[in-house]
Amino acid sequence: MAVYEGARPRTVLLPRRPQVAETPALGRRRVRGAVRSGRRTSRLGLILGSIVVVFMLAFFSLAQQVRVSATGLDIGRLSLDRQRIDAQAEDVRSDLNRLGREPAIRKMAIDDGLGQLAEPIVLPAR
Repeated sequence: MAVYEGARPRTVLLPRRPQVAETPALGRRRVRGAVRSGRRTSRLGLILGSIVVVFMLAFFSLAQQVRVSATGLDIGRLSLDRQRIDAQAEDVRSDLNRLGREPAIRKMAIDDGLGQLAEPIVLPAR
C-alpha cells in the first residue's frame, strides 16, 4: 500500500474545516489528548439527539392537544344528549299533568267505548 504525503482521510457526512499550515506557536499550551491525536468529538450525534428530543416534545404536545379537543367534543355531545333527555322528561311531565285530570280520563274512557255509569243499585241489608 502506497502512502502519499499530505493525504488525509475524508469524512463522508460533514467536511472538516480546512487545516491551516503550521505556524510557529508563540506560547506553549496544553492540548487535550483527543485533539492531539486528531480525534475530535463529533457534533453530529449532538445535533441528531437534539432533533430527536425536539420531535418527541412536539409529538407529546400534539397528543395533548388532540386529547383536549376530543374531550371538548365529548363534553359537547354529552351536553346535547342531556338537553334532549331534559326535553323528553318535560314532555312526559306535561302529558302526565294533562292526562291525569278527570276530564281527560272521562274522554279517554268514552273514546274506548265505555259509557257513563247508571245510578248505583243499593241492596238492602238483611
